[in-house]
Amino acid sequence: MTVDRVAVWCGSISVSEVQLCDRVRETAAERQFPANTVVPILDEDRVSAVVAALAVRSSDAIPLLGDQRWSADFWAQVRTLADYAPGHAETGWATFSSGSSGSPRVILRSEASWSASFPAVTELMGLESTDAVYLPAPLASSLSLFSVAHARSIGAAIVLPNSHTFHPSDLVQATAMHGTPHALRTIVESMESGESPRRLRVALVGGAHLDTALRRRAEGQGIRVVSYYGAAELSFVAVDPDGLGYRAFAGVEVRVDSDTVNRGRLWVRSPYLASGYLGVDGALEQAEGGWATVGDLVEVDLAGRLHFHGRADGAILTASATVVPEDVESALRAIDGIEDAVVIGLANTGLGAIVAVLIETTPGRDVPSLRHFRDEARSRLSPSHLPRRWYRTEQLPRTSAGKPARDEVRQAIANGTVTRFE
Repeated sequence: MTVDRVAVWCGSISVSEVQLCDRVRETAAERQFPANTVVPILDEDRVSAVVAALAVRSSDAIPLLGDQRWSADFWAQVRTLADYAPGHAETGWATFSSGSSGSPRVILRSEASWSASFPAVTELMGLESTDAVYLPAPLASSLSLFSVAHARSIGAAIVLPNSHTFHPSDLVQATAMHGTPHALRTIVESMESGESPRRLRVALVGGAHLDTALRRRAEGQGIRVVSYYGAAELSFVAVDPDGLGYRAFAGVEVRVDSDTVNRGRLWVRSPYLASGYLGVDGALEQAEGGWATVGDLVEVDLAGRLHFHGRADGAILTASATVVPEDVESALRAIDGIEDAVVIGLANTGLGAIVAVLIETTPGRDVPSLRHFRDEARSRLSPSHLPRRWYRTEQLPRTSAGKPARDEVRQAIANGTVTRFE
């Protein structure tokens, strides 16, 4: 007799494969989703949201999952975009490019643009149908929705968090996870304290910088870490499965447009690219021959490894220098006492902008002096890149997916709601 395995876990709730398929079929029949149309989905019940998304896809329509924490005005804009959108016969999935502020930016992509990468991701993670993949980021995040589709393709179970914040019980069933470095750090800390079980054996991590120390801590808890670099518009671009550096993901061609030999704007050609936007355009730029870019700056070393330096349009112009925030952030994270950092430019009449930083200090530890941080920064950065103003917090503002929220950092500094080092 065939065993009816669990397909979705959410806290104490489990949905078997048969139950999930029945619910998907019933939802599709009841709601009659028109083919090739974008269908916004907003449901606080995560299992029901997954069911709806799969039902929409089974009807050849396009699911667009939202987040209950978004404002009513933002969600109304999303619905308007969907209502007035023309049919999209080649589109399978729609996702959001970032958080819930400003105008909605919806990315459209074909079914194949994700499914083409499934075999490579399965191999990198060593996933099998018996695995259960934990998705700590909201379902509105493209990385979570990708993994819902990926897990379903190989028959692995999906593990959804009970709430918007992590709880050790989330990991009772999970053997794998896909999320941000912030989520991984929370998981590792919970394991180190003995609060969470140690069943997790592999983590696929993207969306932000992953430092070497966190990778080592995760490995100390029995978690093999596969980090990757990508963008919602480009999907997977580069991967680092062993901590030795990023190389092009399977099936991805890269080129660097630069006045120098090995550093400049990254262009990508692969079967994983998005097709465009619904409504407001974004960073995606396409060129002849199937090449595309979102403006990332990259350096290629002699061994062919890729070193990412953030978006070109995020650079800070200060005096006669151009400062890439990610370069400064990477150096600052190496300083003892700094867990994470976000660098921004503050307007200055004489210099154009000055470099400012909000650092996340280690909770429960004494905070080193500003002199200590400045001396350490001076040993790692050129004078033009040194932060002129320093602010600190025990918790950086983050997007719902766990990425540092730069706009909120800027607002917190402007409002004086974070502590300034004097």
